[in-house]
Amino acid sequence: MLDSFIIGAQAVFNPLSLLIIVFGVTLGIIFGAIPGLSATMALALFLPITYKMSPVAGIVLLVSLYIGGISGGLISAILTRIPGTPSSVATCFDGYPLTAKGEGPKALGVGIVYSFIGTIMSTIVLIFMSPLLAKIAINFGAYEYFSVAVFSLTMMAGLSGKSMTKGLISGFSGCIFATVGMDAIGSVQRYTFGTPQLSSGFNILPVLIGLFAIAEILITAEKVKYTTEMETVKVDIKGIKGFGFTWKEFFSQKWNMLISGLLGIGIGILPGIGGGVANVMAYGAIKNRSKYPEKFGTGVIDGIVATETSNNAAIGGALVPLLALGIPGDTVTAMLLGGLTIQGIAPGPLMFTQNVDVVYAIFLTMIIGAFAMLFIEFYGLRVFAALLKIPKHYLLPGIFLFCVIGAFGIGNRLFDVWTVLLFGILGFAFHKVDIPASPFILGFIIGPLMETNLRRGLMFAKGDYTMFLTEPISALFLVAALISITLTVRKNIKNAKKSATA
Repeated sequence: MLDSFIIGAQAVFNPLSLLIIVFGVTLGIIFGAIPGLSATMALALFLPITYKMSPVAGIVLLVSLYIGGISGGLISAILTRIPGTPSSVATCFDGYPLTAKGEGPKALGVGIVYSFIGTIMSTIVLIFMSPLLAKIAINFGAYEYFSVAVFSLTMMAGLSGKSMTKGLISGFSGCIFATVGMDAIGSVQRYTFGTPQLSSGFNILPVLIGLFAIAEILITAEKVKYTTEMETVKVDIKGIKGFGFTWKEFFSQKWNMLISGLLGIGIGILPGIGGGVANVMAYGAIKNRSKYPEKFGTGVIDGIVATETSNNAAIGGALVPLLALGIPGDTVTAMLLGGLTIQGIAPGPLMFTQNVDVVYAIFLTMIIGAFAMLFIEFYGLRVFAALLKIPKHYLLPGIFLFCVIGAFGIGNRLFDVWTVLLFGILGFAFHKVDIPASPFILGFIIGPLMETNLRRGLMFAKGDYTMFLTEPISALFLVAALISITLTVRKNIKNAKKSATA
């Protein structure tokens, strides 16, 4: 392995490659921070450019964009409650409340540090454990994916806030909206009402932008209706020391960090899931095991630690099946697969012997890229915090414009702009009746995964439901889901008794 690292170091440690890493991470952060753009879009735009580059330089650029793009989403999530990427959805839940309390720099500092830690954790796993973990992931079929999806949906309860009923309404609404479009198994049009644009369903990015960004703009506009000037969040930028939080706070999050990182790595390894699910699941898991779950959503760093560690840990996790098996772990690694194919490289077991320089260049790029991300975002921390001084009645119209442009740029369709507005109104309606939006996103992402694999499993088993229970890994996740539901119900009963006696 040492010889392989030396080969990779020779490919990466030169002025051109290091410059490409810094450029890629910086640009990725910008793409991640702007709502409507994403790491996937950054790679899609730069993929054709890599055709003229050497294999190592091209892959180094794409991996750097990936790292910066996933981390960059925390900036807009924390500052404006708009997730820059799907991987930063749950970062909004506690990041923005901290900003509203005047602790935006602290929230950004926590997000940056744990993004770095998550990336480093997943890189270590990728280097030392990828063959073993790839063998486990290859055993996952329709039964296992269905059970993983069921277990994931039990997190709805943890994201439901005070009312589990309202949380379930939100979550199952997300599942229903996800069924719009072409049926993945039977190729049947569902709920399209003869509209061609609905044939492919609702794109996740316009849904996210609408549900969080546009809804937040409408909520803020309603508040401003009764005031002469929109309130500006006040932050003392001069008071920022380091990353804005103490060593005591850092060490208090060690188990949170470890659990979230491992969860992100595990979810990243499972093909087709990715950081969008990892950050929501980690948030729900940490909230469920917390001693003060009622504080989540009001502005605690625990939530940011969970989401930013997990979504960045999913980066290395998603690369495990790509490099070891040639199976992309998420949409971004699908772009990386395209980049490798353009260079004539076939990902898989033979890649570790035939393209050693590329494999270990990827490992080293992730380590160097993580440090580049840490320094670039650290020195940009004061700039990000300064954005909070801009009055919202100037900032929000600009954000609205970016949201519309970003939505249109996804597929050059006006339909996506209407989608943003539709889900913006839905998000505003949720706010008015106190229904949480986060379970909706979980249902929207996980619902299709559960439905598709349920039907595939039943096709394989010829209608025999017991196969979901007799397959060991599937049964394990279903038992975990049952335990999760039982613990949640017990906790709600206990809280209800406390409320009744208080």
